[in-house]
Amino acid sequence: MRHLMSPLDFTVEELDTLLDLAGDIEKNPDKYAHACDGKKLATCFYEPSTRTRLSFEAAMLNLGGSVLGFASADSSSAAKGESISDTIRVISCYADICAMRHPKEGAALVASQKSKIPVINAGDGGHQHPTQTLTDLLTIRSLKGRLNDLTIGLCGDLKFGRTVHSLINALIRYDNVKFVLISPEELRLPDYIREDVLVANGVEFKEMERLEDAMGELDVLYMTRVQRERFFNEEDYVRLKDFYILTKEKMELARPDMLVLHPLPRVNEISVEVDDDPRAAYFKQAQYGVYVRMALILTLLEAAKEDEHA
Repeated sequence: MRHLMSPLDFTVEELDTLLDLAGDIEKNPDKYAHACDGKKLATCFYEPSTRTRLSFEAAMLNLGGSVLGFASADSSSAAKGESISDTIRVISCYADICAMRHPKEGAALVASQKSKIPVINAGDGGHQHPTQTLTDLLTIRSLKGRLNDLTIGLCGDLKFGRTVHSLINALIRYDNVKFVLISPEELRLPDYIREDVLVANGVEFKEMERLEDAMGELDVLYMTRVQRERFFNEEDYVRLKDFYILTKEKMELARPDMLVLHPLPRVNEISVEVDDDPRAAYFKQAQYGVYVRMALILTLLEAAKEDEHA
């Protein structure tokens, strides 16, 4: 049984195959319109989500499958104290594949160990968000034509941003990728990513506070919001929430082919005036998220089928 807990669950070759499949889905949607006829996706979202949940649902419906599930812990038996292990055992009786988001790190992994169907980690606390990373990789590869020889600026909440942690882990496997880490002191990248991932793998990076100082050297700028739900007190959140705002003026400092990405939702870290800039790719990124989740559902269901016949 194959699951997806982290982007590192796939080798670089497997990732390339997955991204090729997503690219083919984008070009030939009709070819895949009935690929999952009769199959069911369970979306188990213990934490609020718009894009991730709806893009999973859109992905399965585009493949001809159907969707069941819940959008918050309050509307599931978790509210009565049911464990994740028991929930996934029951869901395995109803569905063919499951996408799970949970505020606790490692929750999806626990589910995968008890599940009879493939489980996709759709975000676990501040830990991992692998399908967002697959979306980011597909967006960069589709719009830049490569995943190597890139300078990537990561800006905002680098401490709690699971999308940032997952993306760094995925991109260090490609050649000559450099990082510029842009954050206030309080939201710097955690040591376990800086030391155990970047330093340990000899990846070139630098840290700075001012976004303006980084703009001219970037191939990709990945903006993130300061996440209120990860803060222990409101005062710190209010002080840091508007630390970075990407404006038209700052965009003038950037290369003509730099991409601006954002995992969304945006609050006010990207001014709406930037939306019309051809380099603003965050809404395209949301569309690529559907293609990559379609490819992932197909890949995991195929692996499960092979497992059955083995």
